[in-house]
Amino acid sequence: MTSIAFIGLGNMGGPMAANLAKAGHEVTATDLSIGAIDRAVEAGCKRGDSVADAVKDADVVVTMLPAGAHVRSVYTEGYGVLANAKEGALLIDSSTIDVDSARAVISTATDKGFAMVDAPVSGGVAAATGGTLTFMVGGDDEAFARARPVLEAMGKNIFHAGAAGNGQVAKICNNMLLGISMIGTCEAFNLAEKLGLDAQTFFDISSTASGQCWSMTSYCPAPGPVPNAPSNRDYQPGFAAGMMLKDMRLAQEAAHKAKASTPLGAQSEALYALMEAAGKDNLDFSGIMKLVRGDL
Repeated sequence: MTSIAFIGLGNMGGPMAANLAKAGHEVTATDLSIGAIDRAVEAGCKRGDSVADAVKDADVVVTMLPAGAHVRSVYTEGYGVLANAKEGALLIDSSTIDVDSARAVISTATDKGFAMVDAPVSGGVAAATGGTLTFMVGGDDEAFARARPVLEAMGKNIFHAGAAGNGQVAKICNNMLLGISMIGTCEAFNLAEKLGLDAQTFFDISSTASGQCWSMTSYCPAPGPVPNAPSNRDYQPGFAAGMMLKDMRLAQEAAHKAKASTPLGAQSEALYALMEAAGKDNLDFSGIMKLVRGDL
């Protein structure tokens, strides 16, 4: 049994903390939301009244926070992790944030003698609940080896992406590709429909031909062909369009800093921003099918 502090109990963090407790770890959970802490306690965690209280005796600290600014604050401010964690604690940040923030926080933690990795996730709420997340981990070999058993209690695929910050690099590149391919898949289904080819027939053909991709076969944006896809429950997330927009913006920010040309990424970001402007960023990101069809 490992003593773990878990900070950030949102839609993803709450189930992740619960799975750590289910695996037999002693998990002290904390969040700004008292209700979120209450739910974590019901799932087998101990109550942490503050960040300092949660981390003071923990062998491992896991964070799942909304943005880079929150990660920097929770780790580096006086109330936070680095000032209050015990010597030798392993730090795991599973937030999806900008690469610069990830690398800066890990550098600060390392300077203070802590081992730390960035370990953003893929898989959404269903995978967080089921313990089947994919983790993309950045950090040195020793920190990754220490983090792996903890991550395995929450996920089924654990990848070492390389140096500090490379977990975030892998996440934003993967999700930029996903955001782009979903739009292309929506356009293809929309064109097929406009030209008189029904969605199921087009799916049967393209899913076994060169147009095949995950957005089609696992998460089809057209209602019908993939029963468990959000398109068959009126595009309820799943993975909300607002979260995809966040990832597309992170990708564009990184592309500008790296001077990398990503014109499709830029155009895709603009389309997800239109969903936000229409007040539809609470739909699943595959709900961009509605935008492509002109239904928004």
